[in-house]
Amino acid sequence: MPKSDLNVALKGLDDLFSTEENRQEEQREQVQQIPIEELFPFKNHPFKVLDDESMQRTVESVEQYGVLSPLIARPRPEGGYEIISGHRRQHAAQLAGLDTLPVIVRNMDDDAAVLLMVDSNLQRENILPSERAFAYKMKLEALKNQGARSDLTSDQVGQKLWSVEQVASDAGESKTQIQRFIRLTSLIPELLDMVDEKKISFNPAVELSYLDEAQQRDFLEAMNDTQNAPSLSQAQRLKKLAQEGHFSYDVAFAVMGEEKKDELDKVVIKNDTLRKYFPRSYTPKQMEDTIIKLLEQWQRKQQRQNER
Repeated sequence: MPKSDLNVALKGLDDLFSTEENRQEEQREQVQQIPIEELFPFKNHPFKVLDDESMQRTVESVEQYGVLSPLIARPRPEGGYEIISGHRRQHAAQLAGLDTLPVIVRNMDDDAAVLLMVDSNLQRENILPSERAFAYKMKLEALKNQGARSDLTSDQVGQKLWSVEQVASDAGESKTQIQRFIRLTSLIPELLDMVDEKKISFNPAVELSYLDEAQQRDFLEAMNDTQNAPSLSQAQRLKKLAQEGHFSYDVAFAVMGEEKKDELDKVVIKNDTLRKYFPRSYTPKQMEDTIIKLLEQWQRKQQRQNER
């Protein structure tokens, strides 16, 4: 028997006597221990890794139990591995002083990696508007790229899913809401930070995203100079003025300097003003209770005077 035929026969016997368990084990993804310095963040990762209370709790958990859930990463052409899922775990492990991390290594193209990276991070409870904005944008672009490569084989319904409808369906949002989040990516960083910090509300921010960069910087200066946050109606007017070619810093300052309707119905007394009349030990609640009691006494006094 020729040697090549013998090899084929032996290979066939190996397959014959190989157990199903062995075959599944070969196909199963293996968890590897990767040195932490060989793990690099995903390019343009839209999710912030913050040293907040949640991170501190994660660090304490890692110190006590280690990293229980493996990271997912892919090989980098220049060496090392690009993290697809597990950026917060890696940072916590660094703070905890770990040398290696459990990692599942997958060979994935850019679009597949983006989809997994976005979907795994969107499961978190607290996600900033800017994180959603860039994550939805990256996912939409990845789905469009995949759709373009499969247009010849996809039917009409399949093609429709490679779009904003697919992003909306996966996120449990409406198509319009996804588009509005993506609009936020057109904001300059300073304004987008204010949205994350809740200094600018979501709906006005969407309207302001239609201003170009120079107009947004003029608006930011006007906002700071007037010390006012934009209402939805103000943002809509500024957007319209910009579209009509009438936008300028002076116009933004005039709009932002207007008294809002809800402000006309409010009386605001600063803490510093009230502190002059109360002991230092008083809490804001005690101050409020005392003010209400004094007002009630004043009201009764006024009523008695009116009855005379």
